[in-house]
Amino acid sequence: MFYLWRRSQVPLKQSIKFSRIDNLIIFLVCILISIISSFKLLLISPLNVADIFSWLLTFTEILIGSGILILVSKKENPTISSRQIFLIITLLLAVQAAKLALASTISPLSIIIPPALIISQGMGSITALAWVSIASFSWPDPEIIVDNNLFFILLVCASVVSLLGGRIRNRAQLLQLSIFVPIGAFLSQWILIGKDKISLIDKQEFVLAGGNIFSDSFLLAIVMLFTILFIPIFESIFGLLTKARLLELADKEKPLIRRLSLEAPGTFEHTLLICGLAEEATRMIGGDIDLIKTGGLYHDVGKLHAPNWFIENQDGSKNPHDELDDPIKSAEVLQAHVDEGLKFARKNRLPKLIANFIPEHQGTLRMGYFFQKAKEKNLDINENYFRYKGPIPQSKETAILMLADGCEAALRAMNINASDKEALKTISNIIFSRQNDGQLDDSNLSRGEIFLIKRAFLNVWKRIRHRRIQYPTSKNNTFS
Repeated sequence: MFYLWRRSQVPLKQSIKFSRIDNLIIFLVCILISIISSFKLLLISPLNVADIFSWLLTFTEILIGSGILILVSKKENPTISSRQIFLIITLLLAVQAAKLALASTISPLSIIIPPALIISQGMGSITALAWVSIASFSWPDPEIIVDNNLFFILLVCASVVSLLGGRIRNRAQLLQLSIFVPIGAFLSQWILIGKDKISLIDKQEFVLAGGNIFSDSFLLAIVMLFTILFIPIFESIFGLLTKARLLELADKEKPLIRRLSLEAPGTFEHTLLICGLAEEATRMIGGDIDLIKTGGLYHDVGKLHAPNWFIENQDGSKNPHDELDDPIKSAEVLQAHVDEGLKFARKNRLPKLIANFIPEHQGTLRMGYFFQKAKEKNLDINENYFRYKGPIPQSKETAILMLADGCEAALRAMNINASDKEALKTISNIIFSRQNDGQLDDSNLSRGEIFLIKRAFLNVWKRIRHRRIQYPTSKNNTFS
């Protein structure tokens, strides 16, 4: 039973390893954060052993906290890059420096909450909550005392932004968040701190009137609005892939997708059907639906380099592969749709997580049809000539797309009177062949999740195999 339990669980996904230079830079920034957060403890005069011990304790505490933050971010996002880790700790460094320079004039709300929005959007809610915890509990200047009620409001607002920020799917919702959070902070301070600190007009210090509840909330709203404006810049520089960015890329009026629909209509239709299968399976296992929806749309853009060489775009009159009559060169054409797809991805500046769908949806699968043709011609060739270059799927989403790609054609070709049992057997055989070929080894899919994927594919097939009534027609009339 213990053996079966272990086999049913999700395998441990290994984090991407950083280079020594990246690790050194990250470590030095963490040291700098610890110094900024604790150096004022050494300015006490006269300095005694207890003060030195207190400084060392604070220094170590901040350093360990920074390390925990990095570990949490890697655990939530095993594919996180060194650039994104650098963004997290740089924001922590900037916040600690801002506390020293501005904490006496600017509310902690405006210092902590905006960076939490950036992190939650780009790297997830758990990483954002860990960042908020470390940034909130470590204040570098012991002379600055944060009111307990204000500190509680800060934690609640920052937690709300962290949780909602990871789920927000468009810019309009971000705008709503930047309005309602400051309003909530204002009302909370009014209730918990007092009405005597509200002044709508404070002469020249309207925005930077430290301690004034209205000005603090107003400043928070302004900073959050500017943060929303700068999020696309962070996406570009640090490779962040937010929900809003994914939905923008999934717009079918995007030039590359529009080209696919016009120049390779069969491939485009095939893509939409695959997306339907993949989305349902991803929803079933709790994966990233927006990621697979967008990645699925771009996975076959490489076929634009020669649309008529792929059967779904042919009109049935002739097949270029028959005229070529060379299985090895035909296999090279199939591999080219992956290589050209990656070129299209670079040219159109697609994020790496989206570009990964192009090679990984084929993995190192064998091009069985042309391999069989080569065997019929008695060609003495290596099987590797008829395998895609890979890599095999490195995530659950790319693995699901591979399985959907394999099942789509088989399910569509089935008789409309086929039973659910026959369809499930077809799906199981295709998925088993991929497993047996080692294509899912790095995907992090558990046996339980593979079972759910099979059921999801079956459910989609049952929805799309509906019958249509043959309506009676006459000379001058057509019934609808």
